[in-house]
Amino acid sequence: MQNVELLMPAGNLEKLEYAIRYGANAVYLGVVDFSLRAMRKGQLITLDNLKEAVELAHTLGAKAYVTLNIFAFNNDIRQLESCIGRFKDANPDAIILSDFGVFNLVKKYMPDTPVHISTQTNTLNYESVKFWRDLGASRVILARELAISDIAEIRKQVPDVELESFVHGSQCVSFSGRCLLSDYFTNGERKANHGNCSQPCRWSYKLVEETRPGQYYEINQDERGSHILSPKDLCLVEHIRELIDAGIDSLKVEGRTKSLYYVSAVAKTYRQAIDECIKNPAADLHKYFIELQKVGNRGYTTGFALGENKPDSYSYDISKGLAGADFLCEFKEKTGNGYLVKIKNKIHLNDKIEIITPDEQFITEVTEIIKEGESVEVGNTNDDVCLKLTIAPQNYKYAIARTIGVKHHVS
Repeated sequence: MQNVELLMPAGNLEKLEYAIRYGANAVYLGVVDFSLRAMRKGQLITLDNLKEAVELAHTLGAKAYVTLNIFAFNNDIRQLESCIGRFKDANPDAIILSDFGVFNLVKKYMPDTPVHISTQTNTLNYESVKFWRDLGASRVILARELAISDIAEIRKQVPDVELESFVHGSQCVSFSGRCLLSDYFTNGERKANHGNCSQPCRWSYKLVEETRPGQYYEINQDERGSHILSPKDLCLVEHIRELIDAGIDSLKVEGRTKSLYYVSAVAKTYRQAIDECIKNPAADLHKYFIELQKVGNRGYTTGFALGENKPDSYSYDISKGLAGADFLCEFKEKTGNGYLVKIKNKIHLNDKIEIITPDEQFITEVTEIIKEGESVEVGNTNDDVCLKLTIAPQNYKYAIARTIGVKHHVS
């Protein structure tokens, strides 16, 4: 069985490093104005530190792909042309794009940089893949709407181009992300395909009949209304073997706006699943599906991968991802026989917690919480405290703590 790339999102520099340390072979990142995800937290990736971000990935032994996948208007093209030298200087391993005009600029100013064709192009068949290959693309990111059997046929017909497929994360109600709902509902202030989607597909809706204005009817019996447009999250961890056998070169996880915990835990789980699958093609991967219940999700679906997208692929009851485990703290440094941590969710004295690091996973107990030199009973959200534990992580610098087990399953 061939090796396959695990491609993780890098929403900022910290997430980039954690994604790689937790198992990613490559990361994808974007800068404001040219990416379909606008970051708001952490050490954001901008034109000023883009080169630093790419070099950090390379130092850690991973590849870095830069997204220029907006749907570009004339002013976007002019802006890109004025600063494309900064992208070239950053020396990414590839540019991800979807617009023909952007394609022309990249080929003109960055002729030696590989081009990856974004899923936004809705590539569904082998003739489309041939088209992009003949234009000079080295990789095509296939549409989420493809069945694994269709992917296998594309690989058979086009063996000389890399294929990438999404395996995990949020899905869009529109076709491969081509949506104008946000544009309309915000009067053009939040354009979905310019990185600022307001996610109206996650809103709660009620029904009003045209001749009865002001009379609202429940679409289903729920006082919150119904999230009729909100798809469940994609999760294909149990189908990695089929995807590799179909000829996929890169397995991609969605989530540049997701938390540090999400990126780390998902990377670790898929890294383990891929490695076990390659070592033992007959391995039962269900335990990794259970692990992925611990991160935020709207319920999981296999989407179109198995040949059909069923009605239960939509999350009618919730719009926000609910995690089966709470992210408790991020480790910062060692202090004597304890660890300085940033509390993310409340931790109590004597709590049993689960620690994950890039190469560890175990349960331990909190034996002391120290805040500003004083022992306390609880560490509150956003506190900086010192924790003492019965079992301590070896790789503490990148350790993360969470609650034990799966407290609830989103169906």
